[in-house]
Amino acid sequence: MKSKFVILILFLFSSFTVLSQKETNIWYFGEYAGLDFNSGIPIPLFNDSLTTNEGVATISDKNGNLLFYTDGATIWDRNHAIMQNGTNLFGHFSATQSAIIVPQPKHKNIYYIFTVDQMATGEHKAFAFNC
Repeated sequence: MKSKFVILILFLFSSFTVLSQKETNIWYFGEYAGLDFNSGIPIPLFNDSLTTNEGVATISDKNGNLLFYTDGATIWDRNHAIMQNGTNLFGHFSATQSAIIVPQPKHKNIYYIFTVDQMATGEHKAFAFNC
């Protein structure tokens, strides 16, 4: 019985050695500011197109390469250009958490963006973008 318990504990701890993916390694915020955590330490970024005081969402691929980011109202691509159909979203740049980006399961290039307005209105919108 004791040996089964030890094997179970070893199995559980061995599962913690897997490498994580890097979808959240690049952050953008504020006015033309961001951080890149791909090297293990934060590296300042000053190349984005964002000017906001509040909520931002970013997503990178599994290797940590930026895909796109949003303030809930506009979406910019990896080159910091506004994406096609990436304006006039129903979120608001002044919402505390203006958007969240969720990858669609089983489709690595499709992401859902859920946005919220500046004040609670009871309305929530979702958009799908293909990268």
